[in-house]
Amino acid sequence: MLAALSIRDIVLIERLEIDFTRGLTVLTGETGAGKSILLDSLALALGGRGDAGLVRHGAPQGQVTAVFDVAADHPVRRLLADNDIDASGDVIVRRVQTADGRTRAFLNDAPVSATLLRDVGERLVEIHGQHDDRALVDEREHRRLLDAFGALEDLVAVAANAWASWRTTVKERDGHAARIDAARREADYLRASLEELDRLAPEEGEETELATKRHRMMQSEKIAGDLADAVGTFDGPHSPIPTIASLIRNLERKTTALPELTETALKPMGAALDLLEEARGALEKALREADFDPRDLERTEERLFALRASARKHACAYDALPALRARMAGDLAALDHGEERLAALEAAVAAAEATYFAAAATLSAARTAAATDLEAAVHAELPALKLERARFLVARTADRAQAGPEGIDRVEFHVQTNPGTRPGPMMKVASGGELSRFLLALKVSLADKGSAPTLIFDEIDTGVGGAVAGAVGQRLARLADKVQVMSVTHAPQVAARADTHLLISKEPVPGGGEERVATRVVELTREARREEIARMLSGETVTAEARAAAESLMAGG
Repeated sequence: MLAALSIRDIVLIERLEIDFTRGLTVLTGETGAGKSILLDSLALALGGRGDAGLVRHGAPQGQVTAVFDVAADHPVRRLLADNDIDASGDVIVRRVQTADGRTRAFLNDAPVSATLLRDVGERLVEIHGQHDDRALVDEREHRRLLDAFGALEDLVAVAANAWASWRTTVKERDGHAARIDAARREADYLRASLEELDRLAPEEGEETELATKRHRMMQSEKIAGDLADAVGTFDGPHSPIPTIASLIRNLERKTTALPELTETALKPMGAALDLLEEARGALEKALREADFDPRDLERTEERLFALRASARKHACAYDALPALRARMAGDLAALDHGEERLAALEAAVAAAEATYFAAAATLSAARTAAATDLEAAVHAELPALKLERARFLVARTADRAQAGPEGIDRVEFHVQTNPGTRPGPMMKVASGGELSRFLLALKVSLADKGSAPTLIFDEIDTGVGGAVAGAVGQRLARLADKVQVMSVTHAPQVAARADTHLLISKEPVPGGGEERVATRVVELTREARREEIARMLSGETVTAEARAAAESLMAGG
């Protein structure tokens, strides 16, 4: 509920603080006293369009602050939390309007966009007037209000979940179908590439191994001649090995004559001969290893160049060819099995669609029953509001083509103001006074279902007589048992029903000269209320009879 409203430097208001209570609060006063200024200020705070003309003359800016006491589970708290705004305690809405036309918006002292402020405001307050095009007159809200009246939220949730499941399954089916189409378009390429890779049969690390082998064979080819020459030197007629061996044998035969002379020479000569034999063996082994089949080099190069060509063709690294081969095989396998998967998804889509439309049909039937009950509830209120010849209708069309998360129904509130005329949307058919009374009948029928916690009615009793005004007052009082209700009124019958009576007046500003006036708001005591209601009954001169009539109205007479 709206707990307090603070206005500063708005048009004729320098500074104004108003505390509000639960129940029915009425605002009365002479024409031009500033009642519309209060509503314009509140509308500005709730996200309405800014206007530099709202700022009091001579002030650089105006400011409106509204404080709301809302329930812990109210949707506004979730909305604030979702936008990283402190959602504990009171909800404080503030709007600053500068004289140059700019505005700034705040929620719990956090700067916010006008859009977020408007979203919060719509959940906190509904303002109804003779020509209001929001709230109940907004046909986009009619389906939600019908669901709230019929307590159909659970059925709506079932339909919404079924819709989400259906759309998710459709998305999955469409994605799989797109992948299959793409695979079909690439199937020939995939098969040809896979056959090529199957023939090639690449192995991880194979390119490096082949490159190393090719390099070794090419280098071996270069040094093979030098190795052969070296081996020929050891095995040819000029080889030092036979000569050294012969020298050793001659010296060994003469060792017995002078051993002290020959033995010291024989040892190193024997070691040298051994090393030469070892060198010859190593050269022969190296020559054997350097010897290779040229066809082996050719095969190695062909294999290496084939791997490299395939990698270039598929724009990947050499070692990635085995993984590419596996992936292509998987894609073709998926294509082969994709038709089965697609058929399964088609069946899932059909099942999800059937589930949704079954839920939507159940919801639609429940809406039909709720529409009948709502029509009856509103019709019960119309006679006392002097609309006994009028009809209220819930126009509902169910069409699968307009399916959505909230079902297949389009709902719009229509009225027929006179027998024989064509029913139509309330905003187009009802006159200003009729529209106000239809709205009141609707709000009383809906009570606190789907309603903001604070309802404001701006002169909905304009143009009605005493009996109708009395009926309006009774219904406002009944509505105030459920939600906070405020009414700007000129009808004493409505004012007499109030729990709180605020008097709006325009008074000179002390020390401000003859031209300085300001709007004042005063909560009236019981005696002051009787005097104000008597003024509303009799006009400028308040008579004893008017006071007696006021007392009777306040007593419920």
